[in-house]
Amino acid sequence: MLVAIDGEKAAVPSVHGENNKNLPLLRKHYIGTLGDINCYAAEVTQGTSPPEGMVFHGLWGLFGRIADEFHRTALRAMHIIDWDRTDQYCSRCGTKSELKIGERAKICPACNALSFPRISPAVIVLVERGRKVLLARAARFTRDWYSVLAGFVEPGETLEDVVRREVKEETGIDVKDIRYFGSQPWPFPDSLMIAFMARYAGGEIQVDGNEIVEARWFEYDRLPHIPGRISIARALIDWFVEKHTKGKR
Repeated sequence: MLVAIDGEKAAVPSVHGENNKNLPLLRKHYIGTLGDINCYAAEVTQGTSPPEGMVFHGLWGLFGRIADEFHRTALRAMHIIDWDRTDQYCSRCGTKSELKIGERAKICPACNALSFPRISPAVIVLVERGRKVLLARAARFTRDWYSVLAGFVEPGETLEDVVRREVKEETGIDVKDIRYFGSQPWPFPDSLMIAFMARYAGGEIQVDGNEIVEARWFEYDRLPHIPGRISIARALIDWFVEKHTKGKR
């Protein structure tokens, strides 16, 4: 993302007029307003130099450094740009698609097939057992941290079905009392994370050894390294800790 860095803070610049001459755009999309500000998502060519006083910065590292509403809008922008870049041809007949006027979609000029930005629903669940929470270390993690369990929805499943299946497949644990917590768009590349809480119902931990390499029950006040505050996974864990911390007072 193009930002202006000022110490620990970053600002989202308003780029227009003369500044655009140094920004060769590959694609551009209108993504809505923040207050009375019109916002656009744009992609530039690889190796483009930023305007003076600005830098290109990864979105992960900008969390907490720019206003939350700008960061959420940037995630939306990332999703839309990635969709435009990767969904170029009609999946029905192979003709190059065109952007549909007045709708966030692409239309095939040959067969009129419509395609929309892909959104892949996935559940994420915190399993509690009294003062303990079930956290797992995934094989894909590049750091020695633990998180709650997650998995994609399969055809024909309810969200509650996915919660039970994913926890059972990855750790061998059965759950009950499944409750909705919240949701978070997660454009890496196109997920919608739907968060739940659940209680332990039985079973012993047996990890699958493929996606999950280790899982353990952790006391609320003795947690390992956990995800950063950018994710709803962390919001679930923070909720669990706060609940028991308040109960201890």
